[in-house]
Amino acid sequence: MNEQTLLLNLLDSGLAHCRGMVEDHGGILTTLFVAGFLGSATHCVAMCGPFVLAQTVARLESQPAAEMREFHRLTGAALTPYHVGRMTTYAGLGAVAAALAGGLVQVTGLRWMSAAFLFLAALAFLAYGARRVGFLLPARETGGEGWWARHVGRLARPLFERPVGLRGYGLGLALGFLPCGLLYGALAAVSSSGDALTGAFGMILFALGTVPALLVVGVAGHVAGRRWQTWTARVAPVLMVFNAGVLGIMGWRMLA
Repeated sequence: MNEQTLLLNLLDSGLAHCRGMVEDHGGILTTLFVAGFLGSATHCVAMCGPFVLAQTVARLESQPAAEMREFHRLTGAALTPYHVGRMTTYAGLGAVAAALAGGLVQVTGLRWMSAAFLFLAALAFLAYGARRVGFLLPARETGGEGWWARHVGRLARPLFERPVGLRGYGLGLALGFLPCGLLYGALAAVSSSGDALTGAFGMILFALGTVPALLVVGVAGHVAGRRWQTWTARVAPVLMVFNAGVLGIMGWRMLA
């Protein structure tokens, strides 16, 4: 078998695995993207907006005023390395969580554990949506306080000085470890797949869903981000509760 044939076989195998992943876990993948989009509109703007603004300002200050163009402003606000860094961390966490969960199910033979992970994710999203519509106590935006968050922030602080290129990517890697309730729910959802690739891809979709709201903050500022947050806050909680219902139904079907 020559190298070209081997490469084609590997590519065909990879595509087959991807098709199977979408067919088997398409509902979870879609739910994660929607959860990231809705959750970021009402949560990430408040929690991660300051990080985005700090990076945007630092990137624009590094550009000479005489050379400043609209293109530079938009690319500076996009923070592509930062978002790719976050996606890398989320993908790694998703792969590890799903692989560990899959291994646990195989070792113990407790198939219901996959459904339990879906129920946990459903509860996390349900609690988030319910708080936003006032069914529970108001959500407390901690901004990532606590020992772990302070430790992550201390490590990431030097990267804010010039958050471009690899430094921006490293900043995204570090801040991807900040504690977040939505992140925990997403990890619980991908854990139900028991497959590392599905876990990684699902968390990448979740991260992609969080980008639009943060992009609005970077381009138009925190005030515009707050307006976006106010507008979406009317519909996001209801849809988040619907997402929780979808995950709950999927978990129930696993037990049937």
